[in-house]
Amino acid sequence: MSDALDASPYDALLLLSFGGPAGPDDVVPFLENVTRGRGIPKERLKEVGQHYFLFGGVSPINDQNRALLDVLRKDFAEHGLDLPVYWGNRNWAPYLTDTLREIVADGRRRVLVLTTSAYASYSGCRQYRENLADSLAALEAEGLELPRIDKLRHYFNHEGFVDPMTDGVLQALADLPEDVRAGAHIAFSTHSIPTASADTSGPVEAHGEGGAYVEQHLEVAQLIADAVRERTGVDHPWQLVYQSRSGAPHIPWLEPDICDHLEERHAAGAPAVVIAPIGFVSDHMEVLYDLDTEARAKAGELGLPMRRSATVGDDPRFAAAVRDLVLERASVERGEEVTPCALGALGASHNLCPAGCCPARAPRPAAAGADSPYA
Repeated sequence: MSDALDASPYDALLLLSFGGPAGPDDVVPFLENVTRGRGIPKERLKEVGQHYFLFGGVSPINDQNRALLDVLRKDFAEHGLDLPVYWGNRNWAPYLTDTLREIVADGRRRVLVLTTSAYASYSGCRQYRENLADSLAALEAEGLELPRIDKLRHYFNHEGFVDPMTDGVLQALADLPEDVRAGAHIAFSTHSIPTASADTSGPVEAHGEGGAYVEQHLEVAQLIADAVRERTGVDHPWQLVYQSRSGAPHIPWLEPDICDHLEERHAAGAPAVVIAPIGFVSDHMEVLYDLDTEARAKAGELGLPMRRSATVGDDPRFAAAVRDLVLERASVERGEEVTPCALGALGASHNLCPAGCCPARAPRPAAAGADSPYA
């Protein structure tokens, strides 16, 4: 590579993810970490714990993050981008605070953060920023010199995120029996969240029914559906659906649930369904259980042919998208002109979360809010 790519002023990239248990003994403490202060019913906690035990108590997200780390490092090296990549989690080892401590010990001063969440919402964006603020506050209490942390923008409509999922839907359609393929419906699935959180997701001007969370998912679904039509000549009916609800029964969450949707499509005469998990970066537990186990069982019960398309995972196109996002943000920080990659009508998301964007469910200290020195 003759010309090295310039990531300055940044000297590290941190992959920040949710985390997951690495063995049966980890399941209960992991779930306690996840649900601390959230009021999740104990019955739901026990239920989710059983999901992990079905897979040996091991979350697939750990190996998937390792695979993503490998493909990111490979892509950066092949393209002359000299930027070390670290990995930290919110809820399990390697813990975020420990990784940030390692980053400080390595002398890194400007750090970009890639979260494994592509869309705007409290749990998908601001909560990550709060976790960063809490971890940096812990390091400050230890007397460590803090690095400056910048979070990469939402990448839901970057071609490196959308294109692999489009190919996944096309492959899932091709895998259906030929006699039901043309009439197949596409269920674009994402994590359900409380309607109150959805309605206040994104900048204040985007607040309203479903907020930016629903708007961004609908944009991605439309982009994929349009691409499928262009490449197959078939205009498949589609709908945005939800999965993985975990809140108290009396609190409204986004609907319809994927299993309810399968029943509705079957009753309406749909010959087949492709489930496309556009809300998820990788095939972690909620994909493997809620879709590959529960939804697949429901489809089997109904006699409804069903295929599930792939998430982006460690697709090299996604790694290239991350490289593009890194270079874009670095150029912005250097005061250079940049044309961000963003498909569809919504355009590129903001680099800095404005005040009132995806507000927390409870007041937070100023250091973790919109004016956070760590955000």
